[in-house]
Amino acid sequence: MTETVHARGHENVTAAHESTFEITTDDYLTPAGDCIVGIEAGQAPTAFSDAFVDACTRQSARITITLDAAGHTDTVEALGSPELTFESERSAVVRTSDYVDDRTVAIAASKAAGDLDRDLVDALGDGADLTVELAVDQS
Repeated sequence: MTETVHARGHENVTAAHESTFEITTDDYLTPAGDCIVGIEAGQAPTAFSDAFVDACTRQSARITITLDAAGHTDTVEALGSPELTFESERSAVVRTSDYVDDRTVAIAASKAAGDLDRDLVDALGDGADLTVELAVDQS
């Protein structure tokens, strides 16, 4: 089961954050937003299907997040949690920790923004279109 989010990069994408990465529906990015890898996201977590949310909130959920921009791809493995709410109308955040708030869509991630493929990050810094696929496996 998957959800796909389309966003775009921005000149201020640095992807330097050490514990998260984020995709936002906002249409701007300041230099302080070092976790944000995509802006103008086509949907926020509140728009994800009920079936996808249900799958991600099971204790056994394993989530694979694939980021693709300008021919550069990176994959992040993470976990779901019964604590995830998918209530944010603005941002989707993937965390290396187990912290959960309304923006969190996955925890215990194998990578944060600072770990992402630098060619991918450079493309996003040039404003490339970004496709983020979240695929959940409960087995």
